[in-house]
Amino acid sequence: MEKMEIDGKMVGEKEPAYIIAEMSGNHNGDIRRALEIVEAAAEAGADAIKLQTYTADTITLDCDNKYFQTQKGSLWEGRTLYDLYKEAYTPWEWHAPIMEKAAELGITCFSTPFDFTAVDFLEKMNVPAYKIASYEIQDIPLIRKVASTGKPIIMSTGIATLEDIYVAVEECRKERNEQIAILKCTSAYPSPYEEMNINVIPHMKQTFGCICGLSDHTLGTEVAIASVALGAQIVEKHMTLRRMDGGVDAAFSMEPEEFANMVRQIRNIEKAKGSITYDLTEKQREGRQYGRSLFVAEDICEGNEFTEKNIRSVRPASGLATKYYEDILGKKAAYGLKKGTPLSWEMIR
Repeated sequence: MEKMEIDGKMVGEKEPAYIIAEMSGNHNGDIRRALEIVEAAAEAGADAIKLQTYTADTITLDCDNKYFQTQKGSLWEGRTLYDLYKEAYTPWEWHAPIMEKAAELGITCFSTPFDFTAVDFLEKMNVPAYKIASYEIQDIPLIRKVASTGKPIIMSTGIATLEDIYVAVEECRKERNEQIAILKCTSAYPSPYEEMNINVIPHMKQTFGCICGLSDHTLGTEVAIASVALGAQIVEKHMTLRRMDGGVDAAFSMEPEEFANMVRQIRNIEKAKGSITYDLTEKQREGRQYGRSLFVAEDICEGNEFTEKNIRSVRPASGLATKYYEDILGKKAAYGLKKGTPLSWEMIR
């Protein structure tokens, strides 16, 4: 499917990139801050603000053995998964006021569910779309459940092999849901540039016949902007108010001014991409008068031969086309010519 509709906005081929601000745990446990992030996202030009719908108990187990420790070397090293998610989750009772604020400001709000209860909850809230997180792309029952709602489904591929993506897409299609978008993603926080491989984006589009984009955890705007140049139709970036405020995802999140700058740059890139055409713009057509052509380079008497010395290819383009240069050499002047005269066929015999 080349296009799908999210909350009245078309997403996909020949449409502006759909830009998502991911709140995640950047609310830092304060609903006032969560609402401020919605306001900042709207002001920065985001099309949507995205939440995550889970509790510590629905996403993991309250267990501290080796299986439930966070990854060594990560931002969250030394904590259990349960402890991390207990801090990061967005209380479910916040969803309604956050969505109301988004609607008031004219941007869309949807969420990433992490289990069946979250999908049921979000369905009651009539969310317009769903996101599948990278670590859930192998959770086939969850993907089936989300796809069965018939709503657009956006899937990140941060830990997915090619086969994993095939399976996830096919499961959606088995549920007769063709409203599928796949986001290239690297599940490292922040993601190193050399591990992004955004050249995969056009390949994914060709391989799966889906809307494709980028879920970006790099620092800065470069990768997101480059992805749009490569054809990304959705861009997702984390947003916080200030990284110095801390929080579970603050280190790789954009501040509002940075997000707004990224949106401006993406919109400029979209203008610059244009279409595949060799037709000249009006300014290009006007500019052709300053191209090269053949001029008399020194005074020539009637009957004198044209030589490499007395005619030259110079700017502007008021004389004969330069492709006739060799044809004219050796021919004679029909009458006397002054230096600086644009050459024309009537002057040649």
